[in-house]
Amino acid sequence: MYLGRIVAVGRTQAGRNIVMYRVSSRSFPNREAVLNKDRVAVLPRAGFEADLKRNPYITYNCLRFAREYAIASNGSQTDPIAEKIAMGMPVRDAMAMGLLAMDYEKDSLDTPRIVSVCHRTEPTGFLGIVRKDALLVRSFELKNGTAYYLSTYERNCPCGKFVDEAFDAVSADAAAQYVVDGGVFAEFSNPVTSAAALAAEAGYEIATKVI
Repeated sequence: MYLGRIVAVGRTQAGRNIVMYRVSSRSFPNREAVLNKDRVAVLPRAGFEADLKRNPYITYNCLRFAREYAIASNGSQTDPIAEKIAMGMPVRDAMAMGLLAMDYEKDSLDTPRIVSVCHRTEPTGFLGIVRKDALLVRSFELKNGTAYYLSTYERNCPCGKFVDEAFDAVSADAAAQYVVDGGVFAEFSNPVTSAAALAAEAGYEIATKVI
């Protein structure tokens, strides 16, 4: 099944909060998630920079941090959401305002914008989406071994039905791999690259994968 881009928020079996992001793409598979100091960006792979002329939405920061929060998303909404959280705005409001301001992507598919957020220690995670027909933001109680996910297509509602109840990862590297081919994510096609931020004693452990 093809879902497009995927965000997830959850908690490992050991009780560590996490956000994960996966690029799945049929049209622009030549991309990679690149760690740059305190953030991760999705960029064209070397030799495919001309893809930006075909679609301006294919490069963006997909992972950022603000205060004790990790934010993962499929577009340029990552930055304003992170900045509003950094200013002290409640997470739900920052997500709703950032998604509303950026709106869905004005490409040929009206691609939704999606986002996931977790706190380093608090047991609440968030998923949000802005589609052509809706703006939805929801909080979830995070439980050990559970990850809630949301995608641009098919599974595009943060309704709590889309969940992996056997989730686990011992490291950010393992989580970045898990969102590609672990658990329920193994059922979804066309993986390209991924990123994960796993809560640590101080800050977050970050990892990326290129398929």
